[in-house]
Amino acid sequence: MNWPLFKAVALLVCSNVFMTFAWYAHLKNMRAKPWFFAAVVSWGIAFFEYMLQVPANRIGSESLSLPQLKIIQEVVTLSVFVPFVLVYMKQPLKWDYAWAALCMCGAVFFVFRK
Repeated sequence: MNWPLFKAVALLVCSNVFMTFAWYAHLKNMRAKPWFFAAVVSWGIAFFEYMLQVPANRIGSESLSLPQLKIIQEVVTLSVFVPFVLVYMKQPLKWDYAWAALCMCGAVFFVFRK
């Protein structure tokens, strides 16, 4: 098993959970608050995202090229975002999510092919 890759992906998943909440949870939880308050809270949450994102990128760069690392990041982002939209934001499932995932599979194919 490629442990640096496994560690990088695990850290990216955790990082993306923080990122998703920092970027979007205020749309549900802080609608009545001024945008500046939501921004400060989001920055506080984003601090933890960066504390995981930076080591994930450093670890991932040991075994992946920069484009490969970025595509993995995007796949992880979509993998975290869709459950967030469905479960936390309570929005309906759309076929567009499947098509977006299919496009990401194509991106993974092209970036990782020899």
